[in-house]
Order: sequence, then C-alpha cells, then structure tokens
Amino acid sequence: MKIVCHINKTDTFEVDEQAINVDFFDSNSFSYTFWKNKNKLPYWYSQQALDLLYISMAVFAADRLCLRKDAHDGWSREFSIFMPILEYDMWQNAKSTLEEMLNFLSGDKWTFIFRRREQSEEEKINNNKWEKSKQKIKSYDQICMFSGGMDSFIGTIDLLESNSDKTLFVSHYGGGKGTKEFQDILKEKFINKYSLESRDFHQYYAKVVSGVEDTTRTRSFMFFSHALAVASCLRKQVHLIIPENGFISLNIPSTFSRIGTSSTRTTHPHYMSLFQKLLDLIELKVTLVNPYQFKTKGEMLLNCKNQSFVRENLDNTMSCSHPDNGRMQKEKEARHCGYCLPCVIRQAAIMRAGIIDQSSYRDNKFNGGKVSKTCLNSYRLGLRKFNPKYAFMTIQSSGFIENNIEDYANLYIRGMEELKTYLEELDA
Repeated sequence: MKIVCHINKTDTFEVDEQAINVDFFDSNSFSYTFWKNKNKLPYWYSQQALDLLYISMAVFAADRLCLRKDAHDGWSREFSIFMPILEYDMWQNAKSTLEEMLNFLSGDKWTFIFRRREQSEEEKINNNKWEKSKQKIKSYDQICMFSGGMDSFIGTIDLLESNSDKTLFVSHYGGGKGTKEFQDILKEKFINKYSLESRDFHQYYAKVVSGVEDTTRTRSFMFFSHALAVASCLRKQVHLIIPENGFISLNIPSTFSRIGTSSTRTTHPHYMSLFQKLLDLIELKVTLVNPYQFKTKGEMLLNCKNQSFVRENLDNTMSCSHPDNGRMQKEKEARHCGYCLPCVIRQAAIMRAGIIDQSSYRDNKFNGGKVSKTCLNSYRLGLRKFNPKYAFMTIQSSGFIENNIEDYANLYIRGMEELKTYLEELDA
C-alpha cells in the first residue's frame, strides 16, 4: 500500500491513483492537537524531532487505514510511505534503521521514500508565537511517559518519591472512551499529592479519521515521538522514562497463541535497542530508560515507594487493551474487560501484592461469551506448554535478545508464576 503524506498545503506531490493521501493540514484526514499545546519550554522543537513526529503519525495513519485481514497472509502488510521531511540527509542515513525498527514493532514491511520540504505555515505561526511569548519558561531534567495505566502510575509515584521534581509527564489519547478520563483523574491526584503544576503534564490527542484497523501496534511509536519532540526543546541530554513491566515487554507469542496479536512490542529489548540507535543517528539527545525491565507487574506494585497512595488509587488506573468495548452493551463508563492479557496480568499483580481489587471488570470470570472463554483457554494452554527449563529459548521467540538473557529468562519464569497463581485461584 502506498501512503502519500502532505504537511504543507502547497505540496502537490502525487504518486498514482491507488495511493492513499494523508494530509496533516486537513482535520478530516488526520486530527491531532500537537500545535494546540503551547510550547512553554526553553527552546523550539528541533527539525529532526518534528520530522520524527510526522513520520510517526504517517506510520500510525497507515496502520489504521489498511486492514490486516486483506494482507496476503491475513496479517503482515507492505507499506511504501512517501514522506516530506526537513532534515533530508540525516533521514537518508537513518532510513534502514527506521524501517528495521518498524518492521519489528508492527510485523509489517515498511519502506520510506523521503523528499525535501520547507517549514509549514503552521510551524512558522507557532514558532513566531513562541518567540513573542512572555510566559515564564520552565525547564526539566527528564521526561516520563504517562499513559494512565498501572505501570506508568507506579513509575510516576516512584519518580516523585525520589524527589524528581523536574520531570515532565507526557500522555496521549485517541478516539473512544477510557484513556483520557483516567489520565485526567490521575493527573489531578498527582498535582494535589505532590504539589505539581498543570504544565508539568502534556497531553496530546491524535486520531486517524477514517481508521478501520484496530490492532494499532504502532500507536506507541507515535506516543513516544510526541515526547521526543518535547525533549528536543530542552537541548540537553535527557532520559525518556518508559515505565512498563518487563514481563509484558517480552511479548511472547507462543505462550498465548494469536489471542494477543494486538499486544505491543513497545518496550521489547530489541525494539528499544533499535529505537535508541535511531535517536543516536538523528542526533536527538535522549536516552530511553525502562526502570522496570526486569520486574513483573506484581513486583512493581509490591515495591512501589508509596504503598498507601498506590493502593488508594489502583481503581483509577486503566490497563485494558479495549476499555470502550462496553459501548456495545450501552455502557456509559469505560472499564476493564477483565479477560484480555493486560487485564489478566493486572489482576495477577494485584493478587500477588495481596490487595483487594476494587477495579471494575466487565467479565473477569471468563463466563461472558465466546471471546473471553477463548482467551481463558489460550492462557491455560500457554501455562501447560510453559517449561522453566526452556525459558532462555522461549524469551527469544518474539525477538532477538542480545544481553541479560539470564535476567530475562528468570523474569519470564516469575511472570508466568504470577499468572499461574491467579488462574489457579480463579479455578478453585
């Protein structure tokens, strides 16, 4: 599939009639709020960071516009992205790494055809506004992803309990219910608890207007790229902290069959390594850090630095991969489905920590229909196949792991034990 992107209204570049146009200046094509968030940081966005942001949105658009079921194997698609960029030479040098990284992330085949562009009118207008702004500038030492999920909630608590008061938290949401509401609740909790300011939280919206594919493995790439654009405004070496439990990062497909195809490789060690290589090639001064790469979700919860605060607010976090599916049953509020893999890992973690779970689940007993029962059967099958002796081989099934193999193997074993304990209790 050919995807032709336009950032400037004056850009008339075309390929052929079969290509899909994605016009970032047209909200009927791609709706996003990046430029509505005023830049109150010390510097303007770097050109390569803006390129990365638009590339990530183009990738997300392609992902949403093309159904996997129409691919030759019912899953892997082939994309040619015709992309206008500001830093042409830099991206030509980074092209192969970008393509390799995205191939791994989404399981598709990505090819980029870059062309030069000039600064868009929107960029010029917002740059001028920033130049003339008299608002107080605030700088930060690090950036943390803030999704509204349990892992990012714990990660944020741990940072703030360590007196990391110069941390900027970046969140993203799209269409549907759930994500934004939980982010907003937690934001207010943190502001009140730790005396933060609203400007310490940047929240961005992005949506492909005519999107049809729901697996959206590339959403996280766009999420990160918003944070990286912001990081470029600091003009110093900073950490981008991505709090996610290492067990789900391993994304082991052979464990739970194809039920988890919408699950992400967002923080898989191989993906993180490729992403860091890309950032180095385009000269962004950012180091990707997952402090919990060797922790299960249960271990994250048990070791959280403010136990009373985390326990009081667990039900204000959202872990579900499809929190707004309740609209089919005319539910007004978003809540956990209870049976997807992230929901099950969440419940297993809460049980491991010995906490009474007050979260709302649609069907965490797996008796609500065919989908939930299929999920339960896949988890049971995965546990039957699980053999700790072969953990060091199993962890390689979703992608090459070069370093810390023993640590990841032990992590995988502990994560499976958490799941096993939870499901056995469910069957009791």
